Amino acid sequence: MDNSQSASFHAGQAQGQATVKKDQMVDKASNAAQSMKDSMSEAGQTVMDKASNAADAVKDATGMKK
Repeated sequence: MDNSQSASFHAGQAQGQATVKKDQMVDKASNAAQSMKDSMSEAGQTVMDKASNAADAVKDATGMKK
């Protein structure tokens, strides 16, 4: 293998490694985004549940709940 082939080989290796690292970073970002989406969904559900409970408490206190 001459110097030009060796350089080409090493450049190909570096490009392959960079692609793998890029793919890993994209996967990590995607996982983080999904995790954030799940957390926000859970937080939203908690807020809705608390609001519903508060509304029920007001209805109980005012005798509007039947």
